Amino acid sequence: MSNKNIESVLQEGRLFPPADSFKAAAGLDAAKLAALHAAAEHDPTGFWGDQAREALTWHTPFTDVLDESEAPNYRWFGDGKLNVSVNCLDVHLAERGDNTALVFESEPGAVRRLTYRELHAEVCRFANGLRALGVEQGDRVVIYMPLMPEAIIAMQACARIGAIHSVVFGGFSALSLRDRIEDAGARVLITADGGMRGGNVIELKTAADKALSEGCASIESLIVLRHTGHDVPMVAGRDVWWQDLVHDKPATCEPAWVDAEHPLFLLYTSGSTGKPKGIQHSSAGYLLGAKLSTQWVFDLQPDDVFWCTADVGWITGHSYVAYGPLANGATVVLYEGGPTWPDAGRFWRIIEDHKVSIFYTAPTALRALMKLGDDIPNSYDLSSLRLLGSVGEPINPEAWMWYRTVIGKDRCPIVDTWWQTETGAILISPVPGATATKPGSCTQPLPGIDAAIVDDEGNAVTKPDAGGYLVVRRPWPSMLRTIWNDNDRYIDTYWHRFQNRYYVAGDSAHRDADGYFWIMGRIDDVLNVSGHRLGTMEVESALVAHHRVAEAAVVGKPHPVKGEAVFAYVVCRGERPMGDTRAFVEELRQWVGEQIGAIAKPDEIRFADNLPKTRSGKIMRRLLRAIARDEEITQDISTLENPQIVDQLRGK
Repeated sequence: MSNKNIESVLQEGRLFPPADSFKAAAGLDAAKLAALHAAAEHDPTGFWGDQAREALTWHTPFTDVLDESEAPNYRWFGDGKLNVSVNCLDVHLAERGDNTALVFESEPGAVRRLTYRELHAEVCRFANGLRALGVEQGDRVVIYMPLMPEAIIAMQACARIGAIHSVVFGGFSALSLRDRIEDAGARVLITADGGMRGGNVIELKTAADKALSEGCASIESLIVLRHTGHDVPMVAGRDVWWQDLVHDKPATCEPAWVDAEHPLFLLYTSGSTGKPKGIQHSSAGYLLGAKLSTQWVFDLQPDDVFWCTADVGWITGHSYVAYGPLANGATVVLYEGGPTWPDAGRFWRIIEDHKVSIFYTAPTALRALMKLGDDIPNSYDLSSLRLLGSVGEPINPEAWMWYRTVIGKDRCPIVDTWWQTETGAILISPVPGATATKPGSCTQPLPGIDAAIVDDEGNAVTKPDAGGYLVVRRPWPSMLRTIWNDNDRYIDTYWHRFQNRYYVAGDSAHRDADGYFWIMGRIDDVLNVSGHRLGTMEVESALVAHHRVAEAAVVGKPHPVKGEAVFAYVVCRGERPMGDTRAFVEELRQWVGEQIGAIAKPDEIRFADNLPKTRSGKIMRRLLRAIARDEEITQDISTLENPQIVDQLRGK
């Protein structure tokens, strides 16, 4: 479809209803969806209790659905006991044990498949290995691995013995890894000799060694998977090869039956301060949200091949790789490498080779692939696809239309999903057999989710297209329980603004005349770079840690592929750099990469004698955003300490 035709479609504001053929086979049609909404509206607590009894396998059934006595620290199904690994693996062995659970393709192209029976055995062996190292229920285990079956095995093994896992994205630096290990107080770190990305080896063991050499006193054991095969040093008494740990372990492991509220995992996410926060999710409520949303949003069918391209270092890889699809008995595709290695057809070749039917990816990837033209995807057989999904950030209408027409051939519904690390599962999304979609809108909340838009006083915004704060007005089972070791921060970050009445997402949004939600961006100082949240304070702190930097301010700038780019203003110690500053800019970018990870490297750095501040010393960040975006300055700059600084900041 040409850009002209795309624009005409958007100007019409057309709805795209589900095709009759899709509706006929869908598990959740409009009537069933309406019945779920009605039940949830009539008795929200009873609704979630019914869903939990039906969807999950319990060792000790719960009698108390929701405890609000310490709100906003809600407790769900509190007197029940279960095991998450049993719900993802054991429940399938009798009828689907020989069905494929995981299809793994390494970046070099090797393919490995595991049935549910084989996956169960590997999880049990590794769980027994963890127990042999002394890991007990409630201990924290950090996982720093490539996207491969062993990452899933490690997560499920922790769940099996009641250990709390915390996955750290393999692209994060040694210092970021160290900070997360120390905050969690982890006893064990699991990594690999390395990973593969873009034809290069990612030195995970080297980063792990560096992290442990600079702190992490709580770590007793480092488990290392042989993956790339290159030589890495091993520390006697601390390091153990994965393969050696599991080779003599039995393929059965008695599960730990944990309380419904037992923490399943911690996942660190960026906030508006420099310190990442450990989002704590429960066992039962989280799994319920992941399982139900996988059924509802992706219309999961018994023969589907489900590919979510997210790494398990992010919440999407938890909910829609490691837990939700497996809880439903699906076949899950894992791919280790990048979307354009060794060429730009890699994603489409994987879909063709493995007959992927559900494809869930980020707008950043779609925009990058769209720029390369239609001929590449058109040269592959994508006829196995029946459903497309978008995650991580709002998808622009042009990319949405390209996704629909070029990848989906106008026959695959698109589910544009809104959710967060904190929500645990998708909250707002089309239901593909029931919801008419609009390019760029995540449409409407799922059953049981009371999402709304409110103004500064917390009053509902009812006027169409009027923006406000996106909030959730009732608790839901998959919500975060707290921030690890910092409950005050949990309340202050997510509840305080509206007197603990609503969960505050940190996003701004509006609803159109049809009641469809449109996400407009972050309200706080958090950037959305390639679908990943990045705190501006984290990047600023990293820059200031450089010996030549005195002060820094970071803002977001729209980017055609990544959504937002990192734009940094830097004040140096001594004189401002002049002339050709490219070498110093690259030095600072590499420095930030070492401190945080490659995703945090500033795309642009501008030097100034000082930052624009009011006379009270407050940095005028709105002014910096306007300058970065080449927008007209509408602020009153008369309160600036030095109004002449504006021209310098503009690069004049």
